[in-house]
Amino acid sequence: MRVWLGLVLALLLGLAVAACAGALWASPADIWRALSGDPSMASRLLVEWRLPRVLAAALVGALLGLGGTIYQGVFRNPLAEPYLLGSAGGAAVGATVALLVPLALPQSLLLPVLAFAGAWGATMLVLGIARVAGAVDAAGLLLAGVAVAAILGALRSFLMLALSDETVSLQVVMSWVLGGIQTPSWRGIALLAAIALGCLGLSLLFARRLDLLGLGETMATAFGLDTRRVVAEAVLAGSVIVAAAVAFGGLVAFVGLAAPHIARWLVGPLHKPLLPASALVGAIVVTLADAIARAALPPAEIPLGLVTAIAGGPFFILLLARRLRT
Repeated sequence: MRVWLGLVLALLLGLAVAACAGALWASPADIWRALSGDPSMASRLLVEWRLPRVLAAALVGALLGLGGTIYQGVFRNPLAEPYLLGSAGGAAVGATVALLVPLALPQSLLLPVLAFAGAWGATMLVLGIARVAGAVDAAGLLLAGVAVAAILGALRSFLMLALSDETVSLQVVMSWVLGGIQTPSWRGIALLAAIALGCLGLSLLFARRLDLLGLGETMATAFGLDTRRVVAEAVLAGSVIVAAAVAFGGLVAFVGLAAPHIARWLVGPLHKPLLPASALVGAIVVTLADAIARAALPPAEIPLGLVTAIAGGPFFILLLARRLRT
């Protein structure tokens, strides 16, 4: 119980710090005035821009934590990362099209929709390739995902070269690819919160089956589990979760790797408590990382993916060294 209380308090503290952080720091009194309906421009900016972004960062982090936990459970590999199966590459292609191709719909709508469609399409392509090859297991999906991700990365680079006609367009695409929380309206926050709650419920449906997969395919089959079907369904569910995170937050590396590890240290390996704990840890990490991205070099903003990569790279190296020693 103390662990859960500590996680909730850490998230609330992170949200408070992030709400104050920015190119111009706000005090807690400023935040309170803004929430109380103060009509000044500074208060309106806090309510209409900073606070929705802070909440979006927390929700994106929660989605990344859930996706990372599912992938690590499916592949029975603590070094697995949500972007293994090409979902990030597909989302990046969709976002590139939204940013560079003039279409009739507003870009604020096209970006999340096409990013989500690209991530979903990439995952379906990976599953289709694995089925055609007769290798719908963890190793086959992983190999197909690496190949599809490489192809999609090349396609994204080609689209950037072929469709961009000015440096600003390339900068916009690169800033999204390097990670950055999209600041939604309050209606968008409600939608993202509903998506996050739905994804948490979806992931909890796989909790027991992921526990059985952790025993190995032979033992899982002995318990009556259809491992190939469960792997395919769990990968699809994980990709839906990652696609939602990528659609609202760009490509944010290492959070899906680190959050499940930290949560596993706190609550143990069983997935029923591990999934919500990973969501809370991911929310804390992305909330604080986004605050650093906004406040470290004012008035400029550091891409969120760079902040998480700088922190996550050493974490990954430590995990790898620890795994090699065991």
